[in-house]
Amino acid sequence: MYEVSAELLALCRSIPYEVSGDGEGSELSPDDFMLLSASANRAKSWLCEHCENWNGSKDRQVCLTCYWAFPENYTHVATRHIRRIDLVWQGDEVAVYEQLKAAASELGKEVPEFVKEVLEREAKLLG
Repeated sequence: MYEVSAELLALCRSIPYEVSGDGEGSELSPDDFMLLSASANRAKSWLCEHCENWNGSKDRQVCLTCYWAFPENYTHVATRHIRRIDLVWQGDEVAVYEQLKAAASELGKEVPEFVKEVLEREAKLLG
């Protein structure tokens, strides 16, 4: 589990205010919010602000199936057919990252490209 110090966390709405306002005629609840790291919060803000839904119909249902509202269960990222994994190596895990980085470099590849290829090979073994 990736650990972030409390002072680097930001509380934000799962569904942007610009899309859903204060909810569907009910009071807001803790379930309407999520904690994100400052960098993830900025990424979410930027992608939401440039999303077709934000700039168009502002359909709350579209947001309910977005990664940025519910990363544990989503069908799109800002209306685009995308799946994503955010990986962080910290502490003792950094040595594994350095091994991956060295292997990628030997093959003339960037780390994300190399890691994706490794995961694709493993997925094929799963069937």
